Amino acid sequence: MTKTLRMGVIGAAGRMGRAISDMAASENARIVARFEVGDAISAEGADVLIDFSSASATRAVCAAAVKSAAPLVIGTTGHEDEERGCIENAAKTIPVVLASNFSVGVNVLFSLAERAAMILGDSFDVEIVEAHHRMKKDAPSGTAKTLVEMLQRARRTNEVRYGRKGMVGERGSGEIGVHSIRGGDVVGDHTVVFAGDGERLELTHRASSRETFARGALRAARWIIGKPARLYTMRDVLGL
Repeated sequence: MTKTLRMGVIGAAGRMGRAISDMAASENARIVARFEVGDAISAEGADVLIDFSSASATRAVCAAAVKSAAPLVIGTTGHEDEERGCIENAAKTIPVVLASNFSVGVNVLFSLAERAAMILGDSFDVEIVEAHHRMKKDAPSGTAKTLVEMLQRARRTNEVRYGRKGMVGERGSGEIGVHSIRGGDVVGDHTVVFAGDGERLELTHRASSRETFARGALRAARWIIGKPARLYTMRDVLGL
């Protein structure tokens, strides 16, 4: 029988924290410690720490995980360079999974979009459209940022345009457009549009429940235990 996974969750009262709590028992997992931003964080009694709080808590979360030598799963988005640096430094000492999206389907979208960009080449223009609920604070979403990074590598370009307004001129051939929609209770929609002459390919993922993210986070939390110190992604967890 699989050992019960003991977790410390930062951001336990938030949407994702509650989703993980609701799903824990069915995944043979148990939350042994709950924290919010500003709390003194400890991994005592936990096999792994899971962070779905705020980028502002990243330094404290990483410090607590390193101090306890606890594996760390981070689903928080909106990190600035300094916070990203804290994560990368922590990953030199402990195993860390950093993912902008824990959905299996979204990670397949990453692979499909990257492959499509390489096959279609510069003759197709690329646009990313993402939609989330009205309460989401950062834009574009972390998932959209991950898509941008992958498409930049595939197309060998650094040209990104976030939205358009006014007389912006003709679209650059290497440009990647990114657009954010906020409203209602949208859990998370992401579409990558490849627009060519006379045809258009659209790859879309729509999340209808946070359960899919919670299930993926729990999968990552169980997977990371015993792994060498390194920075991992959800694609590592899924073997993509």
